[in-house]
Amino acid sequence: MVYDIPTMKLISKDIEKDNAGQVTLIPEEAEDMWHTYNLLQVGDSLRASTIRKVQTESTTGSVGSSRVRTTLTLSVEAIDFDSQACQLRVKGTNIEENQYVKMGAYHTIELELNRKFTLAKKCWDSVVLDRIEQACDPAQKADVAAVVMQEGLANLVLVTPAMTLLRAKVEVTIPRKRKGSCTQHEKALDRFYEAVMQAILRHINFDVVKCFLVASPGFVKDQFYTYLFKEAVRQDNKVLLENRPKFMLVHSSSGHKYSLKEILCDPAVTSRLSDTKAAGEVKALEDFYKMLQHEPDRAFYGIAHVEKAADALAIDTLLISDKLFRHQDVPTRSRYVRLVDNVRDNGGTVRIFSSLHVSGEQLTQLSGVAAILRFPIADLSEPEDDSSSAED
Repeated sequence: MVYDIPTMKLISKDIEKDNAGQVTLIPEEAEDMWHTYNLLQVGDSLRASTIRKVQTESTTGSVGSSRVRTTLTLSVEAIDFDSQACQLRVKGTNIEENQYVKMGAYHTIELELNRKFTLAKKCWDSVVLDRIEQACDPAQKADVAAVVMQEGLANLVLVTPAMTLLRAKVEVTIPRKRKGSCTQHEKALDRFYEAVMQAILRHINFDVVKCFLVASPGFVKDQFYTYLFKEAVRQDNKVLLENRPKFMLVHSSSGHKYSLKEILCDPAVTSRLSDTKAAGEVKALEDFYKMLQHEPDRAFYGIAHVEKAADALAIDTLLISDKLFRHQDVPTRSRYVRLVDNVRDNGGTVRIFSSLHVSGEQLTQLSGVAAILRFPIADLSEPEDDSSSAED
């Protein structure tokens, strides 16, 4: 049996020419709460289903309380994200008439998986729009894919810079080999391999994926690889045949998703993944530190210095933490968005680091923003302003 694993769904998007408007989304997995956390800002309005405790009075005059489900629209005042549990709570005041909650009353909504919410903003900038695109179509960002398998079980995953996403799970019962006859066993294996092959063709965009890992204990990976390309030749499947060099066979201790961690730590795999986005943030930070050591006039950090480099059209690569875009002071946040747009408009590369990654934590220690320059600029003597620390 094949189980497709969902991603965030974009139900509607209504944004005007002045960039004001609203989007309706359905989070379908825990990681979607991380994306939503990065979309929310104080001052936004959030409409979602929630539970409210209300007081009731009976005909005899006795007062009791009950919990009711209702839909509220809040003006957002506080956002709390639990990164371990991937839970997101949003506190604010009610701004639409409701039979249970008075206008202006405080409430906290805990966003739920598989329940839609509508987020309205006065200004949807390029960074939040990119975040929605990434959340709703992670295949566009994931350039490493893997199938981790054992007999009868396969997990197909995409690896993005911020997280690992399970796209499909394949389970097929494989009968044991019987003395004198392996027919049932072999037929079941063929069904299993066929199901895995179809999941790969359905979920993997080989225009984006640069490396596809096939991992298993024993010889399952080798047998599947042989089956896959034998079928590709028989069916004249050009997508698989043209991308055969991207496939890499590696050992894993099991076919469960947790085995992916040991696979990605394998030195042979690390070497192969050196040019992928998953390793790109780490490499960009290493390049910055090397430049800072050997050519300090081409390595700037701190918002004031980096802005001056951007104004001089000198930035080749901008390194910026997603933490800065969660700044609740609108002018400060807009400053970082303008910097990103400026660098992109002038042909520079922008790498937005996840603060949930080790590399993102390191960048935060450098104020959260740094740049590798195309050409040297003499040391800038002006002191950094307070906003370069950019604390939430």
